[in-house]
Amino acid sequence: MTRMKEKYLGLKSELQADLGIKNPMQTPALEKIVISVGAGFAMKDNKLIQNIEDTITAIAGQKASTVIAKKSVAGFKVREGMPVGVRVTLRGEKMYGFLDRLVSIALPRVKDFRGVPRNGFDGRGNYNFGLQEQLIFPEISYDSIMQIHGMNITVVTTAESDKAGFALLEKLGMPFTKGSN
Repeated sequence: MTRMKEKYLGLKSELQADLGIKNPMQTPALEKIVISVGAGFAMKDNKLIQNIEDTITAIAGQKASTVIAKKSVAGFKVREGMPVGVRVTLRGEKMYGFLDRLVSIALPRVKDFRGVPRNGFDGRGNYNFGLQEQLIFPEISYDSIMQIHGMNITVVTTAESDKAGFALLEKLGMPFTKGSN
């Protein structure tokens, strides 16, 4: 069992009391984490798409998949069947392991880091935020990448509201910016 999952199990009753939840089955929990990269800049370069896929695979610890365009969009010069991104969905132990590495290793390596924004919640307790570059993860060496790219990370929870999702992520150690929620 990962350190982050042990932390969650230890904080579950405290979280339940803080949110005033009577039924322990309604206590918010992590469901999945989705890491995605929009790679429209690399549509015609298969080597670059493969490099992005390898990078995300190394970061996540699970094989990433290439996202293929379903429709042609002339304004963006996208044809049906072209690769337009890379994504991976983490659940279970890999999800907790990734969140632990993100919170304790990767985010502190960001230059002038003041915390992740508080306004990334979607109204249903799920949290989205973006990272500017993949080099903050220790699994990535500067020599192995072809181009620096960012990524979007979505943390999906079972929380019913943003307040409950925020409380869950804060208890798990997500470094939010100081200020009001």
